[in-house]
Amino acid sequence: MKIKVAIFASGGGTNAEAIINHFQIHPKIEIALILSNNPSAYVLDRAINHDIPSYVFSREEFYKSEKVDEVLQAAGISFVVLAGFMWLMPARLVREYKMVNIHPALLPKYGGKGMYGHHVHEAVVQNKETESGITIHWVNEAYDEGNVILQEKCIVNPWDSPDDVADKIHALEYAHFPKTIERVILDEKIN
Repeated sequence: MKIKVAIFASGGGTNAEAIINHFQIHPKIEIALILSNNPSAYVLDRAINHDIPSYVFSREEFYKSEKVDEVLQAAGISFVVLAGFMWLMPARLVREYKMVNIHPALLPKYGGKGMYGHHVHEAVVQNKETESGITIHWVNEAYDEGNVILQEKCIVNPWDSPDDVADKIHALEYAHFPKTIERVILDEKIN
């Protein structure tokens, strides 16, 4: 029986797409559910395109009910991936599931509430950093503070714009996030 993975995402879902493609014919791991807090997120179209069930939830459902928990249980989910998901995970879900997140910077730099996507890249350029990168980490009950699983770096040139940095970060994300998820699931013997 395959290990079933859920992906939480709030936006376009490019990382979700890379993960879905990586596991499309995997013998042991299946992307079984896409969840979003944003009813107009393009990640939901990606779910449709790949024939993956999806679920959209409100802030109320997420924090004040167990509706999301029930959806995860009904789908047989064993592992959770946050791929551009902007809300803090409730403690009950952090306790119930092993979950990983990807952050577009070298934590602990440029982490925490409000530090996501382009905000991070703008801060990196503004502070004249010479490198940036990605951090894949376990999720705990605080933003971007879980134990680091993997960090990968890229050079930031003095002439790089935030968009240039974003392109470098996306390349690292697509190259490393799916493989790291696979390694963690198989190493942790999830299920």
